[in-house]
Amino acid sequence: MRFLQNHPLFLEKVYRSTSALLRPLRRWLIPGGAVERVFVETERLSKGAIFDCRMCGQCILHSTGMTCPMTCPKTMRNGPCGGVRPDGHCEVFPSMPCVWLQAWERSKAMPGYGEEILILQPPVNHRLKDTSAWINDLNPPVPILPKGW
Repeated sequence: MRFLQNHPLFLEKVYRSTSALLRPLRRWLIPGGAVERVFVETERLSKGAIFDCRMCGQCILHSTGMTCPMTCPKTMRNGPCGGVRPDGHCEVFPSMPCVWLQAWERSKAMPGYGEEILILQPPVNHRLKDTSAWINDLNPPVPILPKGW
């Protein structure tokens, strides 16, 4: 399955096409509904096999060269930590290549999209774990702000 990750432009085109097909259906794609359960299982099977998806519910694969940042042992969302080894491997698991170095290289293979890796991502909203990233993308959750904001 790493073959697909190493060809991120193809996956980006699949993502854009799927998004365009689902957008008109978004009023039926309700977070927490029965349809979401189908989406969650489909994402778990497909994205799990291809990207080792951790089901954060806030997929940013298209911004990271089709490399899931949640597979980083430290779940770094905006680039590598200060512990990347000189050989490009992870400080936590020395046999594992740094997820962010892979993301950087794969982003270069995405003309027209690759610059998205430079966009600062918001922190992970852990309340969305195990929900459908597709449904959350089409119907973004309303942020919960402290009283008085």
